Amino acid sequence: MNKTRMGFALCGSFCTHQKVLSELQSLSDTYDIIPIVSETAAATDTRFGTAADLLRRIEAITGHSPIRTVAEAEPIGPKALLDVLVIAPCTGNTAAKLAHGVTDTAVTMAAKAHLRNGRPVVLAIASNDGLSAGAANIGALLNRKNYYFVPFGQDDAANKPCSLMADFRQIAPAVEAALAGEQMQPILL
Repeated sequence: MNKTRMGFALCGSFCTHQKVLSELQSLSDTYDIIPIVSETAAATDTRFGTAADLLRRIEAITGHSPIRTVAEAEPIGPKALLDVLVIAPCTGNTAAKLAHGVTDTAVTMAAKAHLRNGRPVVLAIASNDGLSAGAANIGALLNRKNYYFVPFGQDDAANKPCSLMADFRQIAPAVEAALAGEQMQPILL
């Protein structure tokens, strides 16, 4: 039996990559995962690790070289390559681009291409301004067809009162709900 084909896109919320990679490892038993990385995630070395190590780890987990450019992501739609697309972490920048139809990264092109087939996109928000400048974008996406959210909440209300973070451990059940056309509840933690 063929596994469900999942696109798994990582953006630049570097402090969340370790958690996201743990979930990616768990998902690889159930799904055939096509990895996608934003150009920022693919090229930026940070205190959390090097870009080369991130790409190497993603390929080791999924067995596929990550899609890294707009041109590489474009065929996702015409070839109907995916059953579901997960964007984790989905930064405030990426959420804003999705909300406003901006397609200038591998991740946003993957979403645009995938959505043309009417299939689910699951967002795992990680944004320091989710309850300020980014709130309107999250609200717009909550109201859009075929967008689903991994449950999220404030990750450090005392020190970062506007910051929102998905519970990455809930990616798998959020994906299953999205594949059934349902938003996992409760959405707010």
